[in-house]
Amino acid sequence: MRLIILLLSLAISACAVRTPGGLSRVSPEEAGMDPEILCKVDSVILKNISNGMTPGAVISVVRGDKIAYLKAYGNRQVVPDTLRMTPETVFDLASVSKCVGTTISIMQLIESGRIGLCDKVKRYIPEFAPWTDTNTLEQVDITVRDLLTHSSGLSPYLDVDAVSERYGEPCPDSTMTYIAREVQRNFRPGTDFMYSCLNFVTLQNILQRVNGERLCDYAQREVFDRLGLRHTCYLPEETRPDLLPLIAPTTVQADGLPLLGRVHDPLARRLNGGNSGNAGVFSDAEDLSVIAAAILGGGEVCGRRVLKPETVRLMATVPEENDPSVGRALGWDVSSSHSSPNGHLTTPGRTLCHTGYTGPSMVIDLDAGFAVVLLANRVHPEDDGSLKEMRAAVSDIVASAVIRR
Repeated sequence: MRLIILLLSLAISACAVRTPGGLSRVSPEEAGMDPEILCKVDSVILKNISNGMTPGAVISVVRGDKIAYLKAYGNRQVVPDTLRMTPETVFDLASVSKCVGTTISIMQLIESGRIGLCDKVKRYIPEFAPWTDTNTLEQVDITVRDLLTHSSGLSPYLDVDAVSERYGEPCPDSTMTYIAREVQRNFRPGTDFMYSCLNFVTLQNILQRVNGERLCDYAQREVFDRLGLRHTCYLPEETRPDLLPLIAPTTVQADGLPLLGRVHDPLARRLNGGNSGNAGVFSDAEDLSVIAAAILGGGEVCGRRVLKPETVRLMATVPEENDPSVGRALGWDVSSSHSSPNGHLTTPGRTLCHTGYTGPSMVIDLDAGFAVVLLANRVHPEDDGSLKEMRAAVSDIVASAVIRR
């Protein structure tokens, strides 16, 4: 009997230190991190809040399959009422959706052989125009790899008002046709870097044509639910109204109220109706920590596998076929001109990162085995904050806190 009681108490203790997402919550020391160094992130984040860069933020530091630091700062909302930030706050991930939604979904299809990394886009979208050399008239087709690495040459964005006036809204099919036929191809694919939301809208449409279902439905089932995520979804206003009280709002609209439960990005919201490859995922720090831990774990965490180890290695590799100046792995940044969230002390060439326009970011150092999930709603109440310096400083502090034996 005494042995049974002891075993039960140990089981209860083990459960008590696990987050709802399945990761163990431990002290920094237990995760191999220096707590005196790690807590320096507090002053960096609080300084940015006091300077008006964002009303609040949440940080989660992951080491392996454990959360070593999880903390909320400031407010999640200041208009029309002031509400405190909590670790459970759900954020509009903006372009971080490209990584956790679109990229992982596409990598699953590459893993299963349903999509080829070197496949021409026109294999799936026949009307998709190539790049054409204006001098020689040589044509080069854009590939799936070009889309994932932002080396396709597609222009960065659309004139949403003009497309809306032409086709109405939402108009997802017409938007894809417009991208396929009319958007400028600015350079020979693979030779340069131009960050473009249109790359990931195109990837969304490839996935949808292969699967016969919406990206949001596929990603929910095969990525978010498979990993046991509780607070991650597209279209929360429709699919998860229970999350609305947890969501950090974004920019105040013409009616004086902030946008809440609908994606901030105009292309995703107005043209694609919230189901979009470039933006649209809502999530919290714990759920994103699970995704980061899965990537650190070669595609598996807490007994749940979302990708094979070799697929994660492929996803994290900068393709040799691209010009070195591109600096992008598949769906993630490594060393491009947009990689400043990595800071200066993470492992060069082995650290993935991505940011979102609304304020979130993720940094994953594959060699040192840690990740930084830093969530903020910098566009609330107005779109005028900058978090570039904060992200880099936080990454450097976390990298410094790793105890290297």
